Order: sequence, then C-alpha cells, then structure tokens
Amino acid sequence: MTSNLLNHQIDDILDSVLEDATGDVYMVNPSGDAIEEFVSVATAFDGDRPSVHMLADERTLKDVMDDFIVASNAADLISEDALALRTLEEAPENSLLVTEDRVIAIVHAGDRVGGLVTDDESFVDDTYDTYAARWEAASQFNLRTPPITAVRETLSEEISADAEEDFTSILNSLETARGDGDGLDEVTISLLVAAKNEALLYDISKWGEDVGIASKATFSRTKTKLEDMGLIDTEKVPIDVGRPRLRLKIGDDRLQEADNGQLATVAQSILN
Repeated sequence: MTSNLLNHQIDDILDSVLEDATGDVYMVNPSGDAIEEFVSVATAFDGDRPSVHMLADERTLKDVMDDFIVASNAADLISEDALALRTLEEAPENSLLVTEDRVIAIVHAGDRVGGLVTDDESFVDDTYDTYAARWEAASQFNLRTPPITAVRETLSEEISADAEEDFTSILNSLETARGDGDGLDEVTISLLVAAKNEALLYDISKWGEDVGIASKATFSRTKTKLEDMGLIDTEKVPIDVGRPRLRLKIGDDRLQEADNGQLATVAQSILN
C-alpha cells in the first residue's frame, strides 16, 4: 500500500481518477458528500470521461438525488454514458474507487481525506472482477430527474430564452434545490421564472410535465400555494374556445425589485 493521495480533498482524488482511468471505474459505497462531489467534478471535467459504475446505498442515493441540482447534473452524466447507478445489498467497510490499474480506499479523518492506493496487479484484478460481478447482480437505481441540458433547452424553446437564462441564474445562486427549507424546489423555481416572464400557467406546467420535472397537478398545487402567499399573481387571458387561461405574474414587490441572483434568496425568506 502507498498513500500518495493522502491529505487531498475528495474532489482532488476523484479528479485524478477521471484523469488517469482508461476503462470502467467502480465507485463503491460512496458517502453522500462523495456522490455530490463526484457529480460536481465529473460535470466540470473537460477531458474524456471514463464510465463510472456507482454502487451505492439506496437510501444515500435517494437522499442525495432529492436535490434537483445534483440529480439533474447526474442525469446529464447518465445520458452521456459517463455514469451508471446501481444499489448495494451489502456495503463493504470502506468506500472504494476501483480501476483496471489500482484500488483506492477512501479514508476520512476529521477534515482530512486519505486515498490509500495499491497497484498490486493480482489484488487489483481480483478486486475489479469482484465488483464487476457485484455490478452485474445489482439492481438499477431509477433516477427520474431529467437531465439539466434537456431542461434548459426545452425551456428556451417552449417558454423563452429569457426564461431559460433566469432559470439557470437562479439555480446558480443556490447551493441546493430541495424545497425542504434549505432551498427552493424545481417546481417553485419554474413558476417564479414563469411569473417573472409573464408566461401562461398552462405553458409552464405542460413544459414541466413533458420534460419530466413534475405533473401538471403538482404545478397547479404549487401555483396555488405561491399565490396564497402573495409571491405570484395571475390574470385571466381569454382564448377562442374553452376556459380562459392564467397568465402568471410576480405578486410581491420585493421579488419585483430583486435581480436573478437575489430572487431565490428573497423568495426563500418569504416562504420561510
């Protein structure tokens, strides 16, 4: 064993693996923080990514993927064949990164991270084969969040380029998008963007359902909540046939005055 990655941060270790690996990589039993870091590092990585097979605890995956920012970027990686997710029945004691050339055990000690590395050919081959077999037997993790690239492209096409720019700016201003008090969720963000751009509720909810963010019913319920709290307002727009449709508008002066970088903060303060 050598410890040439000792004292690095987890993102440094992950970046070195993406840089050096030539074949498939098995990421075994990662912590929630490591999953988030991997998605961030792999999304920003500008080289040819290896295909990472992540074997993780199902509960940990679900908790991490409740954050739309992480999940939508992970979905992008999956669509590019840079990531696949399956669940562990029995987790090993350590978190491991297994490539064709080396095995790295990730060890946490306070705020320090150690990557304990072996490149012993026989050990690496046996470990790689072991996790390749466990991968084949593992259950797939069904990530239902749409890829962020598809979200942005379709929002620009179906609502407006300005709406897509606003959506991206709000996401970039947030650390998390869970809707649990630590951040706004993706439906609320979509409705705030639609209100800022005075889009129709029908259009934004149809877009959201089609792209896979949430159902029209969820958009309608969230719209009612935001309207009751005064964040957004609506006005009826007559159409030739059928009931009038609702145009969304910003309903709170504090939101009217906020730019995109402040919109999420102001909305969250009002919601909480």
